[in-house]
Amino acid sequence: MSEKRGRATVVLGGQWGDEGKGKIVDFLAESHDVVVRFQGGANAGHTIRTEGQEYIFHLIPSGILMEGKDCILGGGLVVDPLELAEELAGLRARGVAVEGRVFLSSSAHMLLPYHKVLDRLEEESKKGKSIGTTGRGIGPAYKDKASRTGLRAEMYAKEDERLERILMERVIEINRHIAALYDAEALSPKETVDKIMAVKPVIKPMLVDSHRYLQDAMRAGKDILLEGAQGTMLDLDHGTYPFVTSSNPSIGGAIVGSGVAPKHLKDVIGIFKAYCTRVGNGPFPSELHGEEGESLRQEGAEFGATTGRPRRCGWFDLVAARYSAEVNGLTQLVITKFDILCGMKKVQVCTGYRIGDEIYEHYPRDLSVLEQAEPVLREFEGWDEKLGDARNWDEIPEAAKVYLKYLSDELETPILYVSVGPDRKQIIPAGEF
Repeated sequence: MSEKRGRATVVLGGQWGDEGKGKIVDFLAESHDVVVRFQGGANAGHTIRTEGQEYIFHLIPSGILMEGKDCILGGGLVVDPLELAEELAGLRARGVAVEGRVFLSSSAHMLLPYHKVLDRLEEESKKGKSIGTTGRGIGPAYKDKASRTGLRAEMYAKEDERLERILMERVIEINRHIAALYDAEALSPKETVDKIMAVKPVIKPMLVDSHRYLQDAMRAGKDILLEGAQGTMLDLDHGTYPFVTSSNPSIGGAIVGSGVAPKHLKDVIGIFKAYCTRVGNGPFPSELHGEEGESLRQEGAEFGATTGRPRRCGWFDLVAARYSAEVNGLTQLVITKFDILCGMKKVQVCTGYRIGDEIYEHYPRDLSVLEQAEPVLREFEGWDEKLGDARNWDEIPEAAKVYLKYLSDELETPILYVSVGPDRKQIIPAGEF
């Protein structure tokens, strides 16, 4: 047994998701031994560009591209076994070694074909009041988990005959639900069960008691990297409810979804874009509309990696960021897509919300209040220097450092890295201000 027990570092989205967490996890994986995805499902899209290649991960942890690192899909996920099998096959086809490196927690819940059908039917039934889900079945799968009717990954350890019977009964029950609530076409029980059973040879060998695995790894001196999906402002409990995801992308989700206790955490790293984006419906006080917002969207290629949906774009929201830092107890920051701000004459930050005659500097939890918020903006001088080729702190222009120092000071958290492009090599250690 190692004398030095391993520790865990958590990587969280500090905004509404799409902050570039996958790239940072890929970068940090080199100094860790195991990478764990702890919540969400295939609604996430983590994009990594390295050696001229682009990879988009929906379920597999972003550390898979770093040779020799083990990857675990934790118990907090809802995992589509069909998509997982497809994602693994795609990586194999591209020469990425996955055998004996990717493990699935036996306690993770299964997201099955009928969950996607229920997701679509529920959104359609809301008409103009939908929350803008990805349609990937995430909400219905977590609903089954909460109501204790879900099926966990451990189901694939059962004998075929028993599992087929359980699945058949479940699909028949779902069909009754569809008929009663939506008057929609029923699923074929046999076709649905056959699809689920077809990937059993892929999924069963991946099953692991993730709690035991991670405890043994840390006792052996291995360091763990915990990877979140989405962002804190989409957290089921702490986000802009009901315009949120169905899990906890905040620090609480990292602990529950991995089984790693708080005393074993070393750092909690918050990932923030140099501006803000949001996908789907819900309040977004710093949003830019019209040509200004479209220009930022095109410059930043702000389209969802999973759905292709255009992201809403706006200035950095310091009110929401401060709230995120407090909720998660962030110890370090990473600022991504900093190169997108290059060439702007002025860069702005939302420092408060004007609601009626009152200015809010702290995040209001009441949605009806938040929906009325207008941004109070602080203006900074822009910079013309292109940053894509920058490889050290000295190459960052002074005006850009002023902007970064302001964010760090206001969030009372040091900046660890600044990302100036999509490639793994375009990550700069932050220096002294």
